[in-house]
Amino acid sequence: MDNLRSLVALLARRAAEQAGDRAYVFVSDRGTEEASLTFRQLHEAARALAARLTATAQPGDRAILVFPPGIEFMVAFIGCLMAGITAVPMMMPRRNSARDSSAAILANCTPALALTTSAFALRGDLRERFAQENIRWIEVDLTEAAGATVDLPEPAPDDIAFLQYTSGSTSEPKGVMVSHANLLANLEMIRIALGNTRQSTYVNWVPLYHDMGLILNALQALYVGATCVLMAPNAFMQRPLGWLRAISHYRAEVACGPNFGFDLCVSRYRADQMDGVDLSSLRIALNGAEPVHADTIARFIETFAPHGFDSHAMFPAYGMAEATLLISGGTRGGGHVTRSISRAALQAHAATAPVDPDDAQLVVGCGRALTGEQIAIVDPEHRVRLAADRVGEIWVSGANVARAYWRNDAPTREELNAEIAGEDGRWLRTGDLGFLDHTGELFVTGRIKDLIVIRGINHYPQDIERTVQSQDSGLRENCGAAFSVADEHGEESLVIVQEVERTARHAIDTAEIKGQIREAIADSHELSARHVALIRPGALPKTTSGKIQRKLARRIWLDGGFEEIG
Repeated sequence: MDNLRSLVALLARRAAEQAGDRAYVFVSDRGTEEASLTFRQLHEAARALAARLTATAQPGDRAILVFPPGIEFMVAFIGCLMAGITAVPMMMPRRNSARDSSAAILANCTPALALTTSAFALRGDLRERFAQENIRWIEVDLTEAAGATVDLPEPAPDDIAFLQYTSGSTSEPKGVMVSHANLLANLEMIRIALGNTRQSTYVNWVPLYHDMGLILNALQALYVGATCVLMAPNAFMQRPLGWLRAISHYRAEVACGPNFGFDLCVSRYRADQMDGVDLSSLRIALNGAEPVHADTIARFIETFAPHGFDSHAMFPAYGMAEATLLISGGTRGGGHVTRSISRAALQAHAATAPVDPDDAQLVVGCGRALTGEQIAIVDPEHRVRLAADRVGEIWVSGANVARAYWRNDAPTREELNAEIAGEDGRWLRTGDLGFLDHTGELFVTGRIKDLIVIRGINHYPQDIERTVQSQDSGLRENCGAAFSVADEHGEESLVIVQEVERTARHAIDTAEIKGQIREAIADSHELSARHVALIRPGALPKTTSGKIQRKLARRIWLDGGFEEIG
């Protein structure tokens, strides 16, 4: 989009050129429309809220956005941008959980305001939770009446648009300072990669406090002038096929979600519930936000091809908050790339052909660097650039990469402003491991901090977890953690913590299953699982996007915090 300085200017243009087109629609879990706003209504409601905000806070003050699913979040977010207030999207704190990240986020960003809906403003436990912080509560609704019009200065490109807190899968959450320039740069990169237009309707269930829900779905739709249909995340969790029915109903072109979401659709498939559902409109089924699995993609294609799903729409991608969002992706209609590599070579940080079928592991390509961006694979210790097919840390450089974390100098220096030995320029260290092939395709293999090293051999926890979960249908998919702990002699040994399905809790023979798990791990990974803990569903800590928090799981396990079944 030519010469736009901010998202505020972009919305003003949309409100003028597409006044009556629907920007956002919110549907219930039954698929009925509960609310909608046109671009003009969105612009007016956000302006009215901005006028209220400027009367109660100073530009640069932080406002936490604590919303149930719905369109109100978008009014609040854009209202903050217009008023120069720094928005801080936050997960709705669970009623009595001490384990979510809200306390750490509040302590770091010291907000002056909390924005929420009138329905949630009544939740006493929320007010109590934030009471000591001296925060002013402001209620937001979709029919913000235009009060006195205030002259709002347009944000400058380098002004901070919002703080995006990292999900904290391996550390305390950090507030990424995303500027208007970062945001516009990444939205343009995404537009080019996905090939979207005004006709590219989205259907999204990923929460708006999560970068994938907010940027890849809600803001990207606004950027290209398309409609974004929103649904509640918990509605998707309970009835995942409702997502596919909405895609069919709205003839959506774009649907994005983490890998486990595609798994969920397959595991809950019912032919009768898919009657009349036609997925042929879908052009981009973007799979990102966590490791993308080849078998997930294969199962999804096989299950939904009879309902019109085109395998070329599969779009594995890679991104993170520090790069605003998207880092790599394919091209519209290009399909996905898989490659069979040697499991043994991968343990030695190389991607080579397998020696025999038992040594083979299938990995999925997550596309290439976006337009105007560079990806390098770097030796994390010596900081030298590595050749194609060598596994190292993924580093990224581009106008989409944020310059700083909020009030957090050491990680700002070390992670957002790193330098490759013998080269100029500043790079983002992602903390992820991967390799580039000879064509520039990126393959992500895991997180550096999650890597399990036993007797000098590297093991990827997600591979071990999948081996465990394939042993019995009573073991929940995407709900296990593998990590290592040191024994009294300083030797690292393997620990498995795995959730058991509610329905299987009393039927399962725990001793027999543990034996089966140990045997499978010895067989597939040549490791001995010293400790196997089977736990109730929902007990394993995860980030807001559903990533396993292995480091926290390890801490809980060491403290004896998991209650075992059987």
